[in-house]
Amino acid sequence: MKNITLIGMPGSGKSTIGVLLAKSLGFGFIDTDLVIQQQQGVLLQQVLDRVGTEAFLDLEADAIAGVVCDRCVIAPGGSVVCREKGIRHLKDISTVVYLDIPCGVLEQRIQNMGSRGIAFQPGETLADVYRYRAPLYRRYADLIVDGDQRSLEASLSAVLQALIGV
Repeated sequence: MKNITLIGMPGSGKSTIGVLLAKSLGFGFIDTDLVIQQQQGVLLQQVLDRVGTEAFLDLEADAIAGVVCDRCVIAPGGSVVCREKGIRHLKDISTVVYLDIPCGVLEQRIQNMGSRGIAFQPGETLADVYRYRAPLYRRYADLIVDGDQRSLEASLSAVLQALIGV
């Protein structure tokens, strides 16, 4: 099996489920937000504050396009679908799984939208970001998984079922 990329909104569990999935499969794990933080030497929110949303999306796409790995679970930022360069690279090197979570659940999970490192325009709400990105996640996904499970284990099981029928 090649790499697996988990896409979805901030708060959908990409990083949390990604680590569990990597352990289950014996894969490595890459969180591209952490890659960007290491490249820039500051926290993700500080990068966004410094360069602005549009420049951040370009920077993110470049960082993601530079990911080279084998047998890894990749958790990109939720904004990966906002630039063709990054998401196309991930589709080339991995199976892309969309963790589909209802907006209302995400709103309950995310209490720190302004400081979490989420790429959005001034004045936009989480619902605005969701309306824009959800169709893009569906377009780029190879598989769509209901990520709103009753537990992390159930979410992991749903991803494994979609990937390998386990």
